[in-house]
Amino acid sequence: MAFVSFLIPCFVIGTDMAFSCQNADDFVGASSPGDIIIGGLFAVHSEMLHPEEVPIKPVIQNCAGFEIQVFLQTLAMIHAIEIINNSTLLSGVTLGYEIYDTCAEVTKAMASALRFLSKFNSSEDAVEFMCNYSDYIPRVKAVTGASYSEVSMAVSRLLALQLIPQVSPASSAEILSDKIRFPSFFRTIPSDFHQTRAMTRLICESGWNWVGVIATDDDNGRFALESFGVQAMANNVCIAFKEMLPAYLSDNTFHTKVDRAIEKLVKETRVNVIVVFMRQFHVLQLFKKAIEKNVNKIWIASDNWSAAVKISTIPNIRQLGTIVGFGFKSGDISSFQEFLRNLHEKPTGNNKFLHEYIMLSSICGHLEYHDFQTCISNQSQDDLLENVENKYQIWRDDFLNANIEPGFIQSTILAVYAIAHAIKEQCKDRNCKDPSAFTPWELLEELKKVIIIYDDKEVKFDSNGDMRTSYDVLLWKEIDGHMEITTMAEYDAEKGDFIFENEEKKRDFLNLKKVQSTCSQHCKPGQMKKVTESPHTCCYECVHCPENHYSNQTDMDYCYRCNNRTYWAPINSTTCYRKTIYFLAWTDWFAIFLLLLSAFGVVLVLSICVIFTKNLDTPVVKASGGLTVCFIILFSHFLIFISTIFFIDVPTEFKCKTRQAVFGISFTLCISCILTKSLKILLAFSFDPKLQNFLKCMYKPIPTVVTCTGIQVIICTFWLIFRTPFVNQNFSIPRAIILECNEGSIVAFGIMLGYIAALAFICFIFAFKGRKLPENYNEAKFITFGMLIYFIAWIVFIPVYATTFGKYLPAVEIIVVLISNYGILCCTFLPKCYIIIYKQETNTKSAFLKMVYTYSSKSAGSVAVSQVSLDSKSSSFKATISDSCKTEKNSVNGNYHFQVPGQSRIKGKALPKNSGRTMARKRLSSI
Repeated sequence: MAFVSFLIPCFVIGTDMAFSCQNADDFVGASSPGDIIIGGLFAVHSEMLHPEEVPIKPVIQNCAGFEIQVFLQTLAMIHAIEIINNSTLLSGVTLGYEIYDTCAEVTKAMASALRFLSKFNSSEDAVEFMCNYSDYIPRVKAVTGASYSEVSMAVSRLLALQLIPQVSPASSAEILSDKIRFPSFFRTIPSDFHQTRAMTRLICESGWNWVGVIATDDDNGRFALESFGVQAMANNVCIAFKEMLPAYLSDNTFHTKVDRAIEKLVKETRVNVIVVFMRQFHVLQLFKKAIEKNVNKIWIASDNWSAAVKISTIPNIRQLGTIVGFGFKSGDISSFQEFLRNLHEKPTGNNKFLHEYIMLSSICGHLEYHDFQTCISNQSQDDLLENVENKYQIWRDDFLNANIEPGFIQSTILAVYAIAHAIKEQCKDRNCKDPSAFTPWELLEELKKVIIIYDDKEVKFDSNGDMRTSYDVLLWKEIDGHMEITTMAEYDAEKGDFIFENEEKKRDFLNLKKVQSTCSQHCKPGQMKKVTESPHTCCYECVHCPENHYSNQTDMDYCYRCNNRTYWAPINSTTCYRKTIYFLAWTDWFAIFLLLLSAFGVVLVLSICVIFTKNLDTPVVKASGGLTVCFIILFSHFLIFISTIFFIDVPTEFKCKTRQAVFGISFTLCISCILTKSLKILLAFSFDPKLQNFLKCMYKPIPTVVTCTGIQVIICTFWLIFRTPFVNQNFSIPRAIILECNEGSIVAFGIMLGYIAALAFICFIFAFKGRKLPENYNEAKFITFGMLIYFIAWIVFIPVYATTFGKYLPAVEIIVVLISNYGILCCTFLPKCYIIIYKQETNTKSAFLKMVYTYSSKSAGSVAVSQVSLDSKSSSFKATISDSCKTEKNSVNGNYHFQVPGQSRIKGKALPKNSGRTMARKRLSSI
């Protein structure tokens, strides 16, 4: 197979310098031989020194800014490999390592990665270009690192060429979970997705929604900011401003942009929470400037610097406010601490990082803690060459122990153990002392399935190559005048919950809520947000919930509408109230009054029944149609009074259907009986032969009553079958429900009432015709008055009923029913009762005969005068009359038939002498 070889050059930066690169091995920061080599990439220095001018030659410069925390990670890797080599995990197979310093620069990291890709045992460190790397054996089997996501992205793409497994203990960018772009990348920490979600959860539970974000302008900062932005938007948290700082301290604009960020913090007084996604050396510069400007905020730290001791020891750090952050879950690192205490006994020949630290300690060891930290960070590799001469070696293991960040130490050890367990599986049936026993891509497949028991916990990689370990929520607290980094809670990434060990730590968490960081004041329950012209949803006005809406939580985007129409809520309400149900109850004073009127009507009806029964044989009772007709009419009045009960209390289906039917049929029965009486009276006292013949044909009492009432029964039956009344809830009153009967069909209701009105009108016409009857027997006149009362009551009822609503609507109908019923009852029966009780002398046959005699004489004379021109063939009245006492059984409904001649005077002759008395007897007997 054809291939092209690339030589890994060593760029010379000096001839006699201790840190100059004479060959490729000088590029290695720490190394140790072994049967299987693991590579390491760590940013032991925070920056690479750049020339003042744009470089002309491809020269890799020396680095500056020794990072104690990252140096400790390299020691953690070495410590883990030594433990594995001293154990039986790999059964005699030893692990070696080659650790390189990336200086937080992608360029230098890529140079190191190229050496990882070089062919094993190649004297020239050549990287062969091939079409298929399945059998290719590179210099290393796996890589641990890098420290920053931006570097890991670049290195992972290069290592993916040969599918060399890369396990990072610190790179948390969410994009690295993409196995399409980064197929060989793993990490022993959660991705930024879980971290940003945890941050957002902390912000939400603390009642904040208006925050600022400061991040570095690199891949790590941008991806973290993007992930946080998505989580913030999903949880209604608004980002007031975003400040991006240059990724490299050597950038000429760095300090200018830091100053601008500080000015923004001072200006935005409502923003009291700042989320910071930056590297430690960036945070160090930012905080120093913030302390100068007396900026006091709540700072939310990313995992990059949340446990950074060199930042927590900045003088006057307490002036910045409260710092709370998220760090990787730590475990037992006592063995590593013991390793550090014995570190000074180890040789430094194969560990340039350790050698550099010893030189830095010699230069800066006489200084206090923070000054010592600053001195170390400010020394470049070139400076060391000048200052290290004539210096005694000083060892400060206390400084190393004080700078341990347990989360990073544990994740680094986990990365080594994960690779070791994968190697163990590969070496079960192979001789792994032979470096060509397996290839990196085979180790990659085994790494996907590896399960590690570490610190009594089982951990493994998920399908994205991430380990979903928990976060420690870290709170920086001042204890005895020193800033201590304490664990406040644990964040469970799986459940998304905070777990507190005790009440004291929970109180620390609750104390964070005392600080307000909102664009607008919180809307209280009973209010809702009203978005203003601001582009941020967190900036709003609080307005009261409208009527029939409520909100029961703070900061609600909208008010809930009361569940259904049976509930209501006033303005600015926190809950809904059940609407009051109204109906015309038994206990209502007006209902009691109407019931009393109905009861009085019932008593009146019963009293009339008693009076008429006791005076059954008197002329007045007989003149009223007899006891049967009177009882039918009185019974119908009784039912009408009783029907008013169905208009009162809670409406039911039975009441709604019954009340109108009972009233309609009863009233029709009453009017029908009165109609027959009107016909009888008109027939008895009519002298017009044509009218008399017509009335004789019409006067059929029983068929008339049955027919008229039957028609109403049919109307009501069809009404109840096809459009039956039902119980209706009337919501026209805002805070009440009116229970009422819906008539089902207004047309049917109108037809029922219209039919009654038509009968009443016919009755009124007939009664009006007989209004001039004898004074003591003028029943037609009283029927006329009764019908007039009925018409007036129902004419007034129609507009009142149409415009009235509420619980008293049934009362309107009750009133009109009572008025019309009382009117007809009183006009029909009270005059007769008056005669029976108070004018008993007129309630005799002789008195009636005399009264009718007087009326008939006058009527006969009137008829004679008006009929003088008529042709007469008879000179006397012809009538067939029987004695009223003897022929009563031959009468129809008590009516005796007689015939009055059509002419009263024949060709000017006078009437017979006894014609008036004869007519009187006939009227009396017919009545």
